[in-house]
Amino acid sequence: MIVDEHRLLREVLGEVLLAEDDFYVLTDSTDVESSIALIARTRPDIVLIDIDKPNGSPGGVVRRLREASPRSVVAVLSMYDDARIVQEMIRAGVRCYLHKGITRRDLVASLRSVAGTGEQVTLTVPQATIANLDAGYAGPLSRREREVIALVGAAMSNRQIATHLSVTEGTVKRHLRNIFHKLGAVSRIDAVNKYKALADANTYPWSAAGM
Repeated sequence: MIVDEHRLLREVLGEVLLAEDDFYVLTDSTDVESSIALIARTRPDIVLIDIDKPNGSPGGVVRRLREASPRSVVAVLSMYDDARIVQEMIRAGVRCYLHKGITRRDLVASLRSVAGTGEQVTLTVPQATIANLDAGYAGPLSRREREVIALVGAAMSNRQIATHLSVTEGTVKRHLRNIFHKLGAVSRIDAVNKYKALADANTYPWSAAGM
C-alpha cells in the first residue's frame, strides 16, 4: 500500500513497483486517517508512506499504522536525512527509511530486503547520517528543562514561565537555549513538536504534572 497526499507521486511509485514481477499494489491512499481502515482490512506486506512533516509527530503516525496491521512492514520515504528524524522513525518501528534521492533500483531492492525478513532495518541515507545515529541527541533534558518545555507547550510566555517557576526571565531564556540545542530545534514550536515526538517514543514524559 502506498500512502501519500500527492496523487502524482502515488502514481509514479505505483508504476515503479508494478513494473516488477514480485510486487502488487493493493491500493493507495491520500492520507493516514483514510488509510488506517484499509490497512487493517487488507494487511499489506509493506506500507510505503511519504513523511515530510518532521515538525509534527511522524512517530505517532507510524505507531498507528503498525497497530492497524502489526505484521506489515512500514517503509518511510522522506526528503529529510537528519539523524534525529531517522532515530525517531526507527524507535517507532520503521523497518525501512528511504531518502527521496534514492534511485528506482535501490527503492525496489530496499523494499524487497525488508519484506518478510524479521527485524531487519534498511536505511538508504547519506553515510554522514548513519555516522550520527549513534551520537543521539546532545543530551537528555534536565528536570527543569522538561518543566520549561511543558509550559512552553501550554502556550506560556517567558514571563509567565518565570513567574510560574519563581525564576528570572533570563533563566528561562537560558533553559530554552539549552533545550533548542539538545533537541536541534529552531523555534519554540519546533522544540515543542520535537519534544512531543520524543514523548510519543516514550523517551520523555510530556506533562509537567507527571514529572
